[in-house]
Amino acid sequence: MKFTRRATLAFASISLTLIGATFATAQETLNIAAYPANPPWQFKDEAGDFKGFEVDVVTEIATRLDRNVAIKGYDFQALFVAAASGRADMVISSLTITEARLETQSFLQPYVEGAMAVGVRSDSDIDQLDDLAGKNVGSIATSAPEIWLKERKAELGYTNYNSYTSVANMLADLRNGRVDAVVNDVVGLRYAFAQTEGLEVAHEIVTGEKFAIMMPKDSPLVEPANAILTEMKND
Repeated sequence: MKFTRRATLAFASISLTLIGATFATAQETLNIAAYPANPPWQFKDEAGDFKGFEVDVVTEIATRLDRNVAIKGYDFQALFVAAASGRADMVISSLTITEARLETQSFLQPYVEGAMAVGVRSDSDIDQLDDLAGKNVGSIATSAPEIWLKERKAELGYTNYNSYTSVANMLADLRNGRVDAVVNDVVGLRYAFAQTEGLEVAHEIVTGEKFAIMMPKDSPLVEPANAILTEMKND
């Protein structure tokens, strides 16, 4: 088969157009990393689609940025790698803004003032923080509650600490008595306990922590996304 010069140029033009279209489509997608077992903030429904409060927030941001949204599930610790490596444009998982995280990541303005809680079995004698002395406690690995617990080990006097990679495993150990109490986001615990008999919130911990969307350090999307969040709050 012979190609004329005109046909060759036409083929090249079509190829470049297709490449350009592919690149444009990639740019129009906002890639979101999310911990999928974190209701009501984000979770997967029976169809495997992400739902939840933060899913609604980030989807609205994407809409106002005129982008599609693609949400991918990660283990909790992997969320930070996804942002640092640039695989994710935004990360949602009821994440607390901390000085340590700000060294390597950027955050949008906060939209929730969070609090933590102590979760126990309904027959537990734990009613307040002092009751954690001599007990086995647990939380999610690398989470703000874990940091809070470890910083106060001497003050609280608990015996052992268990670190978990998922809320499901943590609550299973709480139900089965492998730990006496867990510390986690109060909204998440209350939501989970509403679906589970035999577990309850024993004590709320007011910390003043702020939840926000995490992004790669100095992302060019920080400024426009923050402007959109301000609009959404005004709405």
